[in-house]
Amino acid sequence: MATTPNTQQMANAIRALAMDAVQAANSGHPGAPMGMADMAVALWGQHLSHNPANPNWLNRDRFVLSNGHGSMLIYALLHLTGYKLPMEELKNFRKLHSKTAGHPEVGVTPGVETTTGPLGQGLTNAVGMALAEKLLASEFNRDGHHGIVDHHTYVFMGDGCLMEGISHEAAALAGAWKLGKLIALYDDNGISIDGQVAPWFIDNTAQRFVAYGWNVIGPVNGNDAQAVGTAVAEAKQSNDRPTLIICKTAIGFGSPNRANTAKAHGEPLGAEEIALTRAAIGWSHAPFVIPKEVYADWDAKAAGKAAEQAWNEKFAAYKAAFPAQAKELLRRMKGDLPKNFVQTAVDTVIAAHTKAETVASRKASQLALEAFTAALPELLGGSADLTGSNLTNTKSTPNLRFDMHGTVVKTAEGQGGRHINYGVREFGMAAIMNGVALHGGFIPYGGTFLTFSDYSRNAIRMAALMKQRVIHVFTHDSIGLGEDGPTHQSIEHAASLRLIPNLDVWRPGDTAETAVAWTVALQNKSKPTALLLSRQNISYAPKAESALAPDACGLDAISKGAYVLAEPSEVGLKKKPQAVIIATGSEVQLALHAQKLLAERKVAVRVVSMPSTTTFDLQSAEYKSAVLPAGVPRVAVEMGSTGGWWKYGTAAVVGIDTYGESAPAPVLFKHFGFTPENVADTVQSVLQRKA
Repeated sequence: MATTPNTQQMANAIRALAMDAVQAANSGHPGAPMGMADMAVALWGQHLSHNPANPNWLNRDRFVLSNGHGSMLIYALLHLTGYKLPMEELKNFRKLHSKTAGHPEVGVTPGVETTTGPLGQGLTNAVGMALAEKLLASEFNRDGHHGIVDHHTYVFMGDGCLMEGISHEAAALAGAWKLGKLIALYDDNGISIDGQVAPWFIDNTAQRFVAYGWNVIGPVNGNDAQAVGTAVAEAKQSNDRPTLIICKTAIGFGSPNRANTAKAHGEPLGAEEIALTRAAIGWSHAPFVIPKEVYADWDAKAAGKAAEQAWNEKFAAYKAAFPAQAKELLRRMKGDLPKNFVQTAVDTVIAAHTKAETVASRKASQLALEAFTAALPELLGGSADLTGSNLTNTKSTPNLRFDMHGTVVKTAEGQGGRHINYGVREFGMAAIMNGVALHGGFIPYGGTFLTFSDYSRNAIRMAALMKQRVIHVFTHDSIGLGEDGPTHQSIEHAASLRLIPNLDVWRPGDTAETAVAWTVALQNKSKPTALLLSRQNISYAPKAESALAPDACGLDAISKGAYVLAEPSEVGLKKKPQAVIIATGSEVQLALHAQKLLAERKVAVRVVSMPSTTTFDLQSAEYKSAVLPAGVPRVAVEMGSTGGWWKYGTAAVVGIDTYGESAPAPVLFKHFGFTPENVADTVQSVLQRKA
């Protein structure tokens, strides 16, 4: 692409829209869009394969703006190329309920592939998208039909993305996985909010990415569309390595007084500077006015329609030759579960109930996964170097491996790996799983210890914000892990995760509850799930038939998040409950033992198992009152922070609000008061106070 008056005006249209929208909102970041405008002209004007009329076209290229504070860049591009993002939305930039939020949000703005803003995560999401593309291509493409899954993932990123530690985790894995269709364009402008980055960001970025196994191009002049376009064309020839294109740019390009300064980064230019900039770049049009000829140069609707139609013809031929594979690909990209899933789920739960095994809930999780991974080829597992502890691997999920050319290594049966060794990269794993889910075709899950969810937390939050089906397997959920001590013993983590809106949190108490937790997680198309699982063994808790009876959805009473596990009659007392013990996870057994002790003292207690507070909170008032009757004192039992339990009207909580200790688990349980005797005494103390 030669830099012409046309391409200059195309870039200037982005600059003008960025200046005008930020000025109208009186907040935002004009400098990055102004500096990256020529990069955008090169990529979107020549290389990006997309269809504005169908933002969800299966084989489109994915574009990620990792430095999401520069959101006016992508909003301008979507508007100019023909997406359903009218100028009125750009005028409403950063205003309530507009489609042009301060940072790009997937599901809000057509054409936005992921929500970005927390720096580095967009790059990491892009790694996940590129991995998903590669794995789907390996699974579904056939000889003579290699264009069915065949697209690139492009990401724009800045200095801040590379400073964030997650960029190291993501880039290292992208190199190891040889993601040749991942192309990152680095906006190397040397400016952040605090000014010139040189005093605190002295990395040799090129050598750093070469060390990761990337192909590195540049530096090139990022304000020259021809130079950037040529670099992208070269990058597309790299089949076995991801590519980094280093683009030297000027932040706030065109602004006479603010270019190359921090003043261009995060505040409006001001009316006077905007006027000077318009004159400097030769843009004489009024705010939010784009000439017809510039719209015509940007318009991608015809090219997008042609690209999708060409793919549709390829897919029709593929469907004729491989009807089963074509149907399966479409199902998985829609995120639908197979028709036999409900029966598989019911069978798995009933099997767990019938076997009545005494196992750790992490092992119960693996038992459920054995059934689900066999039934769901879209399940893509992994662990952050703790596979033997998290138990995320199954017979159906061999380790993912690539040969020296970057080709997926397959088993003798022709199956590619479905379990990822992420290494010690919890944050990277979580954000990569978000990218995999966003791309479609897979349901990702990954494991680590619950205490290390802190490393993953912002990516977990982003999954919840983006409403993505991502499943986190967090094992070693309490002081029950024992001798490793307080650095590894989770205290506040369950309560903290429950505070994240739209995150479903389960702490199951036996094999049946664990199978139900997995069933619910897999059916939750619009939210992520955290499974909190024990290291220590847990006995099976007998269930009433009503708790296991399949309902219309193929689930059971356990799926409501809490249910009556044991009434006083089950321990020989024929009277109404005088108190309710609420417990989760391994503490359910503690509650049941306490119930028996109290029965010997002629105190009638109901035991409620509450594996998911977040799910129970969504139930009807009628159901909640049936489980937790009004006027009956409640005592909660959980080996963790007590704060979240008071909302259930509890009179007391047997919990732990200090850090743990290093000792065998049984010693710790006694030390911190997690004994049947202490729970029973607590209940009696509550009843005495009430009396």
